[in-house]
Amino acid sequence: MTEWTTEHGRRLLEADAILFDKDGTLLDFTAMWGFWADLVLEAFRGRLAEEGLALCEEAVPGIWGTKADAAGRTVDYDRRGPLAMGTMEEVYAVLVWHGYRAGLSWAESKVIVRSCLIQADAEMEIARPARLLPGVREFLERCRALGIPLGVVTADDTDSALRHLRWLGIEDYFDAVVGTDLAERGKPFPDLCLLACERLGAPSSRTAVIGDTDGDMEMARAAGALLKVGIGPAETFRLADFAVPSFERLLSGAVKK
Repeated sequence: MTEWTTEHGRRLLEADAILFDKDGTLLDFTAMWGFWADLVLEAFRGRLAEEGLALCEEAVPGIWGTKADAAGRTVDYDRRGPLAMGTMEEVYAVLVWHGYRAGLSWAESKVIVRSCLIQADAEMEIARPARLLPGVREFLERCRALGIPLGVVTADDTDSALRHLRWLGIEDYFDAVVGTDLAERGKPFPDLCLLACERLGAPSSRTAVIGDTDGDMEMARAAGALLKVGIGPAETFRLADFAVPSFERLLSGAVKK
């Protein structure tokens, strides 16, 4: 992986289109999905307790790849883990399995997990914990000023993604929002990227992809994207063309003569 340079910034802003992952790229992943994970797990513990059962607490960080503080609140996540890279159905299935391990039947666990997800989603709608990462709005404004079509490709469902973008007040920047429910295969396969490129009218070979996991980078590679840009610590990525720690750093090199 090469270091971020002004030349990379020029290439990025010369793309025919730019696609963004949503969670961990545009919005603060922990503020959003850490909050959600804590809601779901709290509800799930309660439902298990009603059945005289309990989760193995030592196993909780491994359920979805989360890290908690001393009070048990999620404060970080594994960028290689299921919460970061999985679809909602995959995240759902992982928790169902842990319910089965705790002593529920598979069917009982499915029903209980689904009810916990519904409860958490209702509480999320009230709290709306989505937070833009620093520099995101400014970067979107830069792209808008240059007339670059923008899209979102996410492991989330499309309706949820649109709702979160509305919470953040940035939905109008994007001409295409493609969730896993719209494609046969989600990340790391190329389907989401190719569909978004089709909707934007841009060839994938002239489209840049910005994301926070190697799942995003593999999707972009498989689709033949022009550039694969990692947002976050460089050591997080094996497949990115280059990585930058933040959109603020990206903006500092994103110039166009």
